[in-house]
Amino acid sequence: MRVLVLGGDGYLGWPTAMHLSAAGHDVVVVDNYLRRSLAQERDCEALFEVPNLVRRAQIWKERSGRSINVRIGDLCNWDFISDVFNTIRPEAIVHYAEQPSAPYSMIDRGAAGLTLTNNLSATFNVIHAMNNFTPKAHLIKLGTMGEYGTPNIDIEEGWLDVEHNGRKDRFLFPRAAGSLYHTTKILDTDLLWFYVRVWGLRVTDLMQGPVYGLETDENEGTEALYSFFNYDEIFGTVLNRFIVQAISGHPLTIYGKGGQTRGYLNLKDTLQCVKLALEAPAREGELRIFNQFVETFSVNELSDKVRASGDRLGLNVSVETLPNPRQEAEEHYYKPSHTGLLDLGLKPHPLTDDVMDSMMMLILHYKSRIVSDRIYRGIKWKPA
Repeated sequence: MRVLVLGGDGYLGWPTAMHLSAAGHDVVVVDNYLRRSLAQERDCEALFEVPNLVRRAQIWKERSGRSINVRIGDLCNWDFISDVFNTIRPEAIVHYAEQPSAPYSMIDRGAAGLTLTNNLSATFNVIHAMNNFTPKAHLIKLGTMGEYGTPNIDIEEGWLDVEHNGRKDRFLFPRAAGSLYHTTKILDTDLLWFYVRVWGLRVTDLMQGPVYGLETDENEGTEALYSFFNYDEIFGTVLNRFIVQAISGHPLTIYGKGGQTRGYLNLKDTLQCVKLALEAPAREGELRIFNQFVETFSVNELSDKVRASGDRLGLNVSVETLPNPRQEAEEHYYKPSHTGLLDLGLKPHPLTDDVMDSMMMLILHYKSRIVSDRIYRGIKWKPA
């Protein structure tokens, strides 16, 4: 298929582009380097220096013999996005193109305003560009399990059947975001559901849990094709942060009681999930929702896995419990469903001891690149 990967410079976007290209799809990546510039502004750049998209595409072609085309521009600019859609006429669109950090969205009004404006404007423009130029295309949108919050009932896969006063109907599962970033994802889902009903678009919304890992089948052993591996409080996901903290000798930073439980998945499984959704598209007029994760862990359970791996590798890994800067339940019920992608053929990569050790050993090789004062900044959801 002709596939647009929007946000194709990101932690997930670039590996997705390579994965789909390797599978034979004709891939075009679009990005405006927003994530790079925000990381530079906050001095929280990734562990590896990541080449620009043009250079990455050149390296990928040298390695694979396949081309990935690059378009640089802002999806909030209608003239740019309409030209991209009119020129490419994609059959599928993978939409990652948003400010991706919950902590960033809570720094101050400026960061919050950028998150709100960028994320909703980009999604709104993508919807209209689809309808104007490729109304039969399939949109795969990256949502987040964080949209649901931590309700005291089982989390269904996107939808909830409700019986009230003797009548029944089906509704989007209630949302309860824990940050402004997650709130923009809820608003994305509402926009998509509205336009699916009105215009009959075909959309898959992937409610993804936190991702960990760096190497994939496409980049293994090639540093220039690695994605952004952030280990800071703003852009780093929790297990990636813990790994770098363990390697650098920094205590693992656990917020509050550490009972916060979420659904996690390996970067390789993100790529599997997107490809499966792409190649088995939603029906016309359908908003299909998958909960995209493999296993659930509490923060304490993740820290235990990192400490055990550190013991096996001869590292002295310690833990520091910090006052929780976030507004979240630290002890809660958490039982989300996630059968849809398994039914499509997902073959999970669980977080085994071998997987944990291999990630630790990879980062240990790059220990000298860790900048320790990037690890923790103390961003609070509710400033004093």
